[in-house]
Amino acid sequence: MKNITVSVPEEVYRKARIYAAQSDTSVSRLVSEYLQSIGDRDVALSEAADARERIAARITGFSAAKRLTRDEVHDRGALR
Repeated sequence: MKNITVSVPEEVYRKARIYAAQSDTSVSRLVSEYLQSIGDRDVALSEAADARERIAARITGFSAAKRLTRDEVHDRGALR
C-alpha cells in the first residue's frame, strides 16, 4: 500500500470528514475507493472499445456509401 499526500482546501476536507463519518469510513478510504473507481472505469472503457473494434471487424459487405433508391427502400419483397 502506498501513502500519498493530497492538498485540498479546508472546506473540502471538512466536508469530506463529515461525509466519511456519516458513512462510517475514513477520508483515506474514500480517496482510495475513488481512485480505484477511476482505474476500473478506464479498464471498462478500454474493454468496450476493444469489443466495438472486434464487432466492427466482423461486419463485411456493408458500406454506408452505398445508397438505396426510394424503390429499394420501400420494396418489402426484397427484405424477405
